[in-house]
Amino acid sequence: MTADGRFVIALACWILFVTAPASAQPSGRSEPVDNATCLGCHADASLAIKAADGAGISLHVSENALAGSVHAKHACVDCHKAMAEIPHPAMALASKRTLTVALNEQCRACHFANYTKTLDSVHQLAVARGDRMAPLCVDCHGAHDVKKPSTPRTLVSQTCAKCHEGVAAAYARSVHGQDVSKDNPDVPTCVDCHHAHDIAGPHKTEWELRLPDMCGRCHADAAKMKKYGLSTNVLRTYLADFHGKTASLRRDQGTPVSGAVVARCPDCHGVHDIQKTKDPQSHVIKANLLQTCRQCHPGATGNFPGAWLSHYEPGLHKAPLVYAVKVGYWLLIPFMIGGLGLQILLHLWRLSGIR
Repeated sequence: MTADGRFVIALACWILFVTAPASAQPSGRSEPVDNATCLGCHADASLAIKAADGAGISLHVSENALAGSVHAKHACVDCHKAMAEIPHPAMALASKRTLTVALNEQCRACHFANYTKTLDSVHQLAVARGDRMAPLCVDCHGAHDVKKPSTPRTLVSQTCAKCHEGVAAAYARSVHGQDVSKDNPDVPTCVDCHHAHDIAGPHKTEWELRLPDMCGRCHADAAKMKKYGLSTNVLRTYLADFHGKTASLRRDQGTPVSGAVVARCPDCHGVHDIQKTKDPQSHVIKANLLQTCRQCHPGATGNFPGAWLSHYEPGLHKAPLVYAVKVGYWLLIPFMIGGLGLQILLHLWRLSGIR
């Protein structure tokens, strides 16, 4: 439809409105308005209004974007209830953001479960303290072009990158980010670790305490790790060593980790810049490991990292001396306890014979 055609339709609607009797004019209730009627005006790319601060607010809606949206089967007025009247009621908008904030409340009508999750998120805390630029539903999901959040999976990190540019750049260079760009379904995106709606701040106690279990969801999955030749013992061996024991104790007690010398997965491997353990940029490659340890142990010397077996279990090919001591204890401890038990039994038997 041409601009002239849309103008004629709009003019006709206005004439009908002003010439109709009062009983026929809208009064808060109206006949259902279909999407074709809305697009008759809003398909115009030049359609816009001005906010009180002078900023232009585009009212254009792409018909193709709307057709490809997960909401394609819904009517425009399902979300824009106040716009069911034609001509539309006058709107006084202080800024473009005012419109976004106002429309955000419409999402909870259908997505109440996810809306309630956002109330506990770090984003909602920012909104509550008056940060009007903190992300709302449409900032992440879009408005008229809402897609499934994991189609494609790269869309997740691209969405987060709109606010978290530095983090997104580091993630894109990481082993996880590189594989996500190849559409690998096995590696985590932002929401797999941070969640989508109930996003916790990275320094919250609950977040810090659950880090090992969070990484273990993938790294303890035998089927998934087999594809990449990775050990599934990383979580178990971590929880068995001195770092993991302390982290487990604090998790069970619910005590804060911040300020304490407790190494968790990101403390050694990195947060968003995780690399393969043999990559020159990896925090845990031998050349960089001492510097990594010194984050918690500033006085560590050159041979300090050698005291740690990484996530390997001692064996004939890895730390054979430690393995030999371990086997020795397996033999020695039962022998000593068994010998002590035998001595006690023989002593009792001898005493019973004397009587």
